[in-house]
Amino acid sequence: MIDWAWLVEHLGAVGYRTVQHVYLAAIAVGIGFAISFGLALLSVRHRAFYPPINALSGILYTIPSLALFAALISITGFSVLTAEVPLVMYTLVILVRNIVAGFDGVPPDVREAADGMGHTGRQRLLRVEIPLAIPLVIAGLRLASVSTIGLVTITGTISDAFGGLGYFILDGYHRGSFPTEMYAGAIPSILLALAADALFVRAGRRMTPWARARAAQGAP
Repeated sequence: MIDWAWLVEHLGAVGYRTVQHVYLAAIAVGIGFAISFGLALLSVRHRAFYPPINALSGILYTIPSLALFAALISITGFSVLTAEVPLVMYTLVILVRNIVAGFDGVPPDVREAADGMGHTGRQRLLRVEIPLAIPLVIAGLRLASVSTIGLVTITGTISDAFGGLGYFILDGYHRGSFPTEMYAGAIPSILLALAADALFVRAGRRMTPWARARAAQGAP
């Protein structure tokens, strides 16, 4: 049963926690993307670096989130940094692999054509490689954003101050499994994940108009 009176009284709190949830997830995905892009570019330019980078990001991804949060509390205390460090770490394995795969998907003859046209390495990266890698990069961002939105709910175990929507899930459970409060955290979290996924799908389509044109023409 839904306690509608409780829900109406706490609409402001739900809105605040929703904004906080988006804020925490956006920071993690943004920083994770910046780090991953640099590591992916290094891996593409110098292949010897890719195996250790890929292995390290995979190891970081396997560390249980609760254990990592608990370990960081003794170092960074009950702060947003304690929540963000694991969230950023968990994005790396997804984003690095997808960005590298995106660059690897650029046909060699396209690179050669860009070089033949007199493009510098920077120009080739910005005008040729990145645009052609966008579909796989966007796919990585979709996965990372949805995963991070789900993980943000766990930050409620660190502190009530920055638990996002996970605060309601944990508080409702501690109050004897109060379903209304748990739904107030779970349902908006699911909707945020769906919205983020749809946003990146739309962004990917707008950033790759040539793909839409090929699809409309029925090109293979």
